[in-house]
Amino acid sequence: QVYLRESGGGSVQAGGSLKLSCRVSGMILSVFTSNVINWYRQAPGKERELVATSIGGSSPVYIDSVKGRFTISKDNTRRSVYLQMDGLKPEDTAVYYCQAPYSGKDLWGPGTQVTVSS
Repeated sequence: QVYLRESGGGSVQAGGSLKLSCRVSGMILSVFTSNVINWYRQAPGKERELVATSIGGSSPVYIDSVKGRFTISKDNTRRSVYLQMDGLKPEDTAVYYCQAPYSGKDLWGPGTQVTVSS
């Protein structure tokens, strides 16, 4: 069975940085290497939104509000996907989730809280 688990959240002041990690367990290397892995976030009272996508060997995709500040990267040998977040803003405060489509299902991690104070 495949599981996703995020880590690395925390509280920072505006302008600070955090690096989130998503560890994918139970997925064989060849599948992980080519699989789409997404980072979503959900702020209080708002809908969950897609923040960044890692697409196998293609260039990553970001929403406009994080372009130039967030960087998604992948370590295939560690079955991990990272989200480096720099220049954090209070509006980045949210629970961050990693998500992967796999075997016809959408798999989600439990999320990690990011809080940015002004």
